[in-house]
Amino acid sequence: MSSPSAGPRLLGPAEVRRLAAELDLRPTKQRGQNFVIDPNTVRRIVRESGVGPDDVVVEVGPGLGSLTLALLDDVRRVVAVEVDPLLAGRLPATVAELAPDLPADAFEVVLADALRVTDLPGPAPTALVANLPYNVSVPVLLHLLALLPSLERGLVMVQSEVADRLAAGPGSRTYGVPSVKAAWHADVRRAGAVGRNVFWPAPNVDSGLVAWTRREPPTTAVSREAVFAVVDAAFAQRRKALRGALRGLAGSGEAATAALEAAGIEPMARGEQLDVDDFVRVAEALAAVRGEAA
Repeated sequence: MSSPSAGPRLLGPAEVRRLAAELDLRPTKQRGQNFVIDPNTVRRIVRESGVGPDDVVVEVGPGLGSLTLALLDDVRRVVAVEVDPLLAGRLPATVAELAPDLPADAFEVVLADALRVTDLPGPAPTALVANLPYNVSVPVLLHLLALLPSLERGLVMVQSEVADRLAAGPGSRTYGVPSVKAAWHADVRRAGAVGRNVFWPAPNVDSGLVAWTRREPPTTAVSREAVFAVVDAAFAQRRKALRGALRGLAGSGEAATAALEAAGIEPMARGEQLDVDDFVRVAEALAAVRGEAA
């Protein structure tokens, strides 16, 4: 890690626009490209993430490098996953220019779609810190949590409503599929809000920070996929009681009722009343009702 006096220079509004003009870059909504232009915001993200000099950090959607540079001042290594060839091609030169004292292995960019990544180069990553593309933020987060069990903690910036859903608990109006699936992997909490004026171009939605700490997944005799299938079915029609919502998985309403009662769940309850461990018990009971090997 560089000493504070020799740390990377961070990108401000003028530098971001200069890089964009050099690349003839037109940010696209399709790829969720909104670049942070405020150094204080990226410093705050790094601080709130809790990463330190021993961490190997995965960053998704590094863009022009605003957050990347702030991370490189505090951590051992950053692996940046970028889907846009134009941005991925320019990023190493930006890092070399603004953080010239870094060790050679401190930074690597991977040109790939984070949703389709199956492996990352170098030492096992310990943290995920990213300004996630808002249109794919939840699938990317869940994919990387499942793919990389070495991840111990992280902090991501997402659309404010998505942040609410990821951090919501049972009974909350915003509790749903992302809440339960994230809870399978980690303890999740809201870590603050971010204003629109720190981005270029400014998004038409507010942003929120979500922090998480890895926890052991629930112990279960069925697969994660089987549990998540129950979660998906339970929230497919939020107003429907579980007895009806799970009929398709169980084969009939009677079988769904039997499974729910075996799991200790009221058949007329709704999905938003169940926590992740409840869903595990329901998935196991459904497997038993269907006669599947546990």
